[in-house]
Amino acid sequence: MSGLTEAREAPAASPRRQAPGRRRFPRGRIGYWAASLLFVFVSVFPLLYALSSSFKQGAGLFSPTLWPAAPTLANYSGVFAEQPFAQNLLNSLLVAGCVVALSLGLSLMAAWAFGRVQFRGRGLLLMLILSASMLPQVAVLSGMFELVRFFGLYDSLGALVIADLVLTLPFTVWVLVTFVRQLPKELEEAAAMDGVGVLTLVFRVFMPLLWPAMVATGLLAFIAAWNEFLFALTFTLSTEARTVPVAIALISTASGFELPWGRIMAASVIVTLPLVALVVVFQRRIVAGLSAGAVKG
Repeated sequence: MSGLTEAREAPAASPRRQAPGRRRFPRGRIGYWAASLLFVFVSVFPLLYALSSSFKQGAGLFSPTLWPAAPTLANYSGVFAEQPFAQNLLNSLLVAGCVVALSLGLSLMAAWAFGRVQFRGRGLLLMLILSASMLPQVAVLSGMFELVRFFGLYDSLGALVIADLVLTLPFTVWVLVTFVRQLPKELEEAAAMDGVGVLTLVFRVFMPLLWPAMVATGLLAFIAAWNEFLFALTFTLSTEARTVPVAIALISTASGFELPWGRIMAASVIVTLPLVALVVVFQRRIVAGLSAGAVKG
């Protein structure tokens, strides 16, 4: 019995430890880094290629080297010399800025109505707003053209502002509704007890709490309006009223049969760098806004 008791009380043999030289191969970690590097390469390489080609001329455009042997700024100077590209940049900036301001202002009021006010048909109306963003631009092009012509806005920046709102408003409304629903009701009740009006409640109480969402949705709306091409091509006719996507598309027809790839790449770099700068500057707010919306929604 004593031997059996000692055998029971004896501690269990510790499992054999793995030798330091026989560690398991981290396949999952290597696959993760390989996929991340592939994603970064696919995302960054077109910009690097455009940047490299913008400094090349003649036969150097067909060289496989990433950095040109004899870099030149002739393509950049040619973009501004052959057409009013500075005016086109200003037009795009004005249109995108107005679209962002109007989209955020209107969508913030709509988000308060959909997120705080209880009324019949709210869900159906939200679905109609979402369905408006699902239609392709070609489907609404004829209707938008008649609307622009009715108001006498053809070949003006106002036509582009109205047309681009069709693209940005549904998205901004849906994103801000998700954030407004998560705001504490105590703030609204306290503001109502103090006699605060609706506009003061939305723009003075709710808006400071919605800055991450406002920055994220505003930047995405700015990118959509900045890169919009079909409406800008249809609703503008003169060179001075064009935006940069149309101006870049017409560079190829300005020099006859020869396609000026160097100037096209230079113009593309000029147009892309402001967007990259905005994303870098507001990176933290963008990530905070999108991640908070994903968690709360």
